Amino acid sequence: MKHWKNLGLAAVLAASATGATAQETFINIGTGGQTGVYFVVGQSICRLVNRGTADHNVRCTAPSTGGSIANINAIAAGDMEMGVAQSDWQFHAYNGSSEFEGNQVGDLRAVFSVHPEPFTVVARADAGISTFADLQGMRVNVGNPGSGQRATMEVVLDALGWTMDDFSLASELAPAEQAAALGDNNVDAIIYTVGHPNGSIQEAASTVESVLVPVTGPEIEALIADNPYYAAATIPGGMYEGTPDDVTTFGVRATFVTSAEVPDDVIYTVVAAVFDNFDRFRGLHPAFANLSEESMIADGLSAPLHPGAERYYRERGWIE
Repeated sequence: MKHWKNLGLAAVLAASATGATAQETFINIGTGGQTGVYFVVGQSICRLVNRGTADHNVRCTAPSTGGSIANINAIAAGDMEMGVAQSDWQFHAYNGSSEFEGNQVGDLRAVFSVHPEPFTVVARADAGISTFADLQGMRVNVGNPGSGQRATMEVVLDALGWTMDDFSLASELAPAEQAAALGDNNVDAIIYTVGHPNGSIQEAASTVESVLVPVTGPEIEALIADNPYYAAATIPGGMYEGTPDDVTTFGVRATFVTSAEVPDDVIYTVVAAVFDNFDRFRGLHPAFANLSEESMIADGLSAPLHPGAERYYRERGWIE
């Protein structure tokens, strides 16, 4: 059900102007697992939007979903109006490459980017894993199908010439389940592409002695050099028990995307709710603390800006 088509914002505004009772416009934002930062992103945006519902009549929900690729597919199908997605999957969806070959999402539009997301490997200390190469023959949670972390893991394996058969077990647990699996010794390592600090990783590190594993080497350097949506990343030391030193890896950015079919006024309202309350937004999760307006409207965005977002950024003088 495309809520914005049935309860268009233009009709709401027209009703308000004539003194009629305005109906609310309902929008859905796709997020990720409940322990991840994507869920917090969606919930935070909705919190800010819903604070102003009495003024603009837009009401927002942000349910837990399968993650990046699932969110983009839901937007393409008209099942959701907006969603959070890794910057690499925004690129591939818009350009019809990688997982989206033959299934290009040409109507995908960028709204803004959010926090950096390092590709993170957490291993049990007793597994003896100190490099990514040590994962061969181990029990590894590679992520649930449809998630950005699973797809990024497949990219890394391809770059290394590995397959899932290189692991003794390649489990497909969702983020909410993987910390317990590590603690219960059902897996030796878990993979997560996520903003830091992260509750799931904190849970794992406090449950069992564990370490964060660097993801480096010539193959990773080539991935960064060949793909504009990847960048080197550092997870600060001391953030999690068992990892006192900085850990080098690579990563993407979380981005907020929508469809060209969603009305400009709806997107404008959502963008305004975030940037008109920017300090409040940055205070809603530690991963948002260092965000800047300048980086959010430029970094990691490979699909065209939605006109509703573009209008707001022009009004603020951030773009010409």
